[in-house]
Amino acid sequence: MTCVIKGAIAMTLTLVKWTVTEYHQMIAAGILVDRRVELLNGEIVEMPSEGEFHAYTSDEAGEYLIYLLGERAKVRQGKPITLSQSDSEAEPDLAIVQRLGRNYREHHPYPENIFWLIEYSNSTLSKDLEVKSNIYAAAGIPEYWVINLQNWEVVVFRSPTNTGYNSQEILSQGVIVPLAFSDLEVSVERLFGE
Repeated sequence: MTCVIKGAIAMTLTLVKWTVTEYHQMIAAGILVDRRVELLNGEIVEMPSEGEFHAYTSDEAGEYLIYLLGERAKVRQGKPITLSQSDSEAEPDLAIVQRLGRNYREHHPYPENIFWLIEYSNSTLSKDLEVKSNIYAAAGIPEYWVINLQNWEVVVFRSPTNTGYNSQEILSQGVIVPLAFSDLEVSVERLFGE
């Protein structure tokens, strides 16, 4: 990035990108204590505080999915996932992952451990629909749902590629059948806490 100051001096600004390892070192050193952040494409991004509606709906949906899935998968609520190839460690609202028990003491879920991800979105809608969807697709996450709290709809992304998802469907009612569990029907209304 080049910056010109009143036509006199041109200088180049370079942003520092962080790796997942460096990000973990900052966390261990206490540098990011009391900061709600996540690592996206090597950049440390502040996460806004959850409003009541966001907190309620994502929590209710998490409980609903725990009940639906039983022992078939683990529902992690607001916990990190590690996507090293993009230098990202995102914290989706809900991550439906393999049950690996104590393995998660050593590492957060990797792409190969993830069935699908869900983000609840209001003030971060463009980030969730664009930035995060591209990161998740490039990591090979097979399915990603954005719960759009502004329009009361669910955006279902599928068929990941290196440049984004090839399939996008928008639902405001009915059921979603997750790719990983073809016998499971997830109620769109229940994802909104109804």
